[in-house]
Amino acid sequence: MEEIKMTKKDVAFATGAGLLIGLLLLPVLKTAKPELYYRLSLWIVPFFLIATPFGLTVAYYISKKIAVIWQLGKFGVTGVMNVLVDMGVLSLLIAFFRDSFRIDAKDAVVAGLGIITFYSLYKAASFIVANINSYLWNKYWTFNQTGEKKTEFIQFFLVSVLGFIINVTVASLVFHLGNPAGALAQGQWGLIGAAMGSIVGLAWNFIGYKFFVFKK
Repeated sequence: MEEIKMTKKDVAFATGAGLLIGLLLLPVLKTAKPELYYRLSLWIVPFFLIATPFGLTVAYYISKKIAVIWQLGKFGVTGVMNVLVDMGVLSLLIAFFRDSFRIDAKDAVVAGLGIITFYSLYKAASFIVANINSYLWNKYWTFNQTGEKKTEFIQFFLVSVLGFIINVTVASLVFHLGNPAGALAQGQWGLIGAAMGSIVGLAWNFIGYKFFVFKK
C-alpha cells in the first residue's frame, strides 16, 4: 500500500479551498440568513482559512489508522466547496432572473409547473459549473492523478451524468414537495433543495470517482 504523506501541495490546496469556501459562503448566507450574514461576514473567510487546513491535518492523522479517511477528507473539502459553487451560482441565477418566478397564470398548477421548470433549469446550470470545478480538484488533488487515460473523460462523464440526474431530481423534489405553507422564501427553499441534492450526489460521486474513474 502506498504510504500516505501530507505535502506542501496538500496544505496549499486546503488553504486555497478554505479561501474559496469562505468567499462562496458569503452570498449563500446572505440569501439564506441575512441576519447571520451581517453578524458573521467579517469572520467567515478567516475561519475557513484556518479550519480547512486544520481539518485536513486531523484527517491525515486519522488516516494512519484508517487509510481511506485521507481521500475522504480531501473529497469532503472539495465537496463542501463544490456545494457552495453550486449554491452560489444558483443564488445568482435566481436573483438575476427573479422575474421568471412571477408567472401570470390563472391556473395554479400551470404556474407551479412553470416555476419548477425554471428552478430545475437554473439548478442544472449551477450543477454543471460545480461539476467542472469538481473534476479538476478531484483529479489533481483528491485522487492525485497527473496523466489522463483515454477513457477517463468518458468515465467521468458517465458517473457525472448519473450524479447530475440524482442531484437535480432530489433538489427538485425537495423544492416541490417541501416548504409547507410557504414558510420560507423561494430563494431560501431553493438553497435547501440544492443542499439535499448535492449531499446525495456527492455520496454517489465519491464511489464512482474512486472505484471507476480515478482508480489506480
